[in-house]
Amino acid sequence: MNIATTAAQIGLERESRTGAVTVPIYQTATFRHPGLGQSTGYDYSRSGNPTRQALEEGMAKLEGASRGFAYASGMAAITSLMFLFKQGDHLVVTEDLYGGSYRLFEKLFQQFGLSFSYVDTSDVELVRQAIRPNTRALFVESLTNPLLKVANVRQLADLCKANDMLCIVDNTFLTPYLLRCLDLGADITVYSGSKYLAGHNDVVCGLVAVKDAALAEKVYFHQNGAGAVLGPQDSWLTIRGIKTLGIRMDRQQENALALAQWLTRHPQVARVYYPGLAHHPGHELMQNQCGGYGAMIAFEVTEPALVNQLLMKTQLISFAESLGGVESLITFPQVQTHADIEPEKLQRLGINHLLLRLSVGIEDKDDLIADLAQAFEGEHA
Repeated sequence: MNIATTAAQIGLERESRTGAVTVPIYQTATFRHPGLGQSTGYDYSRSGNPTRQALEEGMAKLEGASRGFAYASGMAAITSLMFLFKQGDHLVVTEDLYGGSYRLFEKLFQQFGLSFSYVDTSDVELVRQAIRPNTRALFVESLTNPLLKVANVRQLADLCKANDMLCIVDNTFLTPYLLRCLDLGADITVYSGSKYLAGHNDVVCGLVAVKDAALAEKVYFHQNGAGAVLGPQDSWLTIRGIKTLGIRMDRQQENALALAQWLTRHPQVARVYYPGLAHHPGHELMQNQCGGYGAMIAFEVTEPALVNQLLMKTQLISFAESLGGVESLITFPQVQTHADIEPEKLQRLGINHLLLRLSVGIEDKDDLIADLAQAFEGEHA
């Protein structure tokens, strides 16, 4: 079945009593037992809730996983996955990853005895060189935030298997609509579900899919034990969003390519990062590995004054955190999403004072181009 169809059908089989075509919101903390030692299958909503279960089962289907899991945020999801490791373990990590993930690893989990090495995961050989005897996992962004480097998931998964490591892929920018990482050998995929999956900038959630059933049982133990689960209302909103994933991403990608091409021709733009452009280093790999190029663009302007000018003068495109929703958003990674990374490292990576990140929405592409054009014109009042 086409993944767009699978997404649209999430939850349809859950309500047999009434035949409702949308999943009910089971807004309950606890469930009545039919008798001593008996259960309906639900006891307490931290351990399991029918609305959340519909979402989790839907994610498992989208990913081809044994099991899916829903969390209170993307960071809660990653935090829960870190419970798979113990003091003394080492992980290899994408170097230009989301700043919140870097903060979690360096400021929180390092104090508990985990160690992390950061490398360019678009280069499989660099990942190989970073592996130590105590390396237990690779944490890789399939398409990095914000520089949009492309990871060869199959080769990295093969490398992990050869070294008895877990391959954990943050696939937030691409979603299973464009890339099914578990099919390429990854063990776990993780998402900020707030982004493309939910798609409407109205819910904060995290999602995980696990290939192996035994590993999934460990992940469930940590989800239930730590308790950072997604509530039923937010689970329902996420299901509602996933149903339109395919048509949203099709439109967003169409818009992103048009904007990227326009930006490459603009005299006040020095560089454009978008894997749908033929000159992008990961363009061919994306063609072979993915069903599209995504809808994130990063670009450098020619002078620092243009950064504030664009952030303040865009009218349709909102200056706001986050990404992946139907509305287009623009951010300044150096001082927003990646502020927790050391300045010298940001500069080395290219996350500099000229770089802007654009999350392209579903608006008319000509209107978005017109908005950027007027923002580039003249000084901001």
